[in-house]
Amino acid sequence: MAETHTDQRPLSPHLQIYRPMLTMMMSIVHRITGMALYFGIILLVWWLMAAAISAEYFALTQSVFGHWLGKIVLFGFTWALLHHMLGGLRHLLWDTGHGFKLNLVEWLARLNLALSIILTLALWIGVYWVRGTL
Repeated sequence: MAETHTDQRPLSPHLQIYRPMLTMMMSIVHRITGMALYFGIILLVWWLMAAAISAEYFALTQSVFGHWLGKIVLFGFTWALLHHMLGGLRHLLWDTGHGFKLNLVEWLARLNLALSIILTLALWIGVYWVRGTL
């Protein structure tokens, strides 16, 4: 009969072993924002096509985007765009061979998150301030 051995080999790393780190979460969010931007572009194309079709259809599209739910979607699209762009700049820095020290990697991830939130809020506040509806 064949002997059965219970080897004490290590398990492959999986999500139950890793503790979530900011850089890991930022990588996941970067992928999610990339997918969100794909669908956000569909909304942009819809808006541009509505402008080309007729004034009435454009007014309908504007009312959809002007609804509170439409504004939330546009706010999320703005944040996804800025967050993805800043993450892309961070990756561009890494492509040049810079920014790989662990403390700098963590600092850049925090900066990416903070700047994406600050720039999104600043952009929306600026738009409403210029329109005089704030």
